[in-house]
Amino acid sequence: MKPRAFQYHAPESVGEAVGLLEAHGDDAKVLAGGQSLVPMLNLRLTSFEHLVDLNRIAGLGTIERSSGTVRVGAVVRQAAAERSPDVAVGAPLLARALPHIGHFQIRNRGTVGGSIAHADPASELPAVALALDATLEVSGPAGVRIIAADEFFLSTWETAIGDGEILISVDFPSWGGRCGFAVEEIARRHGDFALAGAAVGVGLDEDLRVVRCAIGLFGVGSTPVRAHDAEVALTGGASIGEAAALAAADIDPPGDVHATAMYRKEVAAVVVRRALAAAIEEACL
Repeated sequence: MKPRAFQYHAPESVGEAVGLLEAHGDDAKVLAGGQSLVPMLNLRLTSFEHLVDLNRIAGLGTIERSSGTVRVGAVVRQAAAERSPDVAVGAPLLARALPHIGHFQIRNRGTVGGSIAHADPASELPAVALALDATLEVSGPAGVRIIAADEFFLSTWETAIGDGEILISVDFPSWGGRCGFAVEEIARRHGDFALAGAAVGVGLDEDLRVVRCAIGLFGVGSTPVRAHDAEVALTGGASIGEAAALAAADIDPPGDVHATAMYRKEVAAVVVRRALAAAIEEACL
């Protein structure tokens, strides 16, 4: 299959891109890496009269590490972030998640910002953004605004990005002290969509007790899910198994041709338990 005819735009500034989106409204779609959009266009599952390619806009393809945060531009390739020493040191959970995305050919084109803005609930990066309390910078007709990750994901493929707005960058907070991170997921094959997954970070005190915890679940709802009750329980002295059970108890996953709701709920506890164990082990090293 081939996509329906469309007009291609390659703006060289954020303002120009925003102007095109504002002018063409629902007939326009942003193109970053095309990881999800291009297959959907080719299969004619969707179509747009105008595609606005962000890749010629200076500054959207950079990674910047400063004290306390790693800023990833919207069109940074997943493969570039995967290899970045700044990401490895400043946002290890992001580095752990990236190899789980598709295959290396996909990561060579797919972008960090595009994956997050696409908001597929089975995708790893939205869960990482949610777990790390990332902030997202968007630009639109009214100017620039910052959106917290816990307010960004509204439903399947739906975010708080408004009409005429584009995602500019994502800021991932860096953790200090004795920390560990892990991503675990269950998929039919490596690179397939996750049936259930967990992105986890933990921080330990000098006595190796968990004093900080972040758990983001994916593949178990219409958005990524933050397991707040499980986080509180673990930092309050609960066991890994107890925290994992709480994380699964708080979700109401869908059932489909790939997995039943009950299976996803059971698997969610498994991946959280595995991820917590791996993260704590790393933090103890």
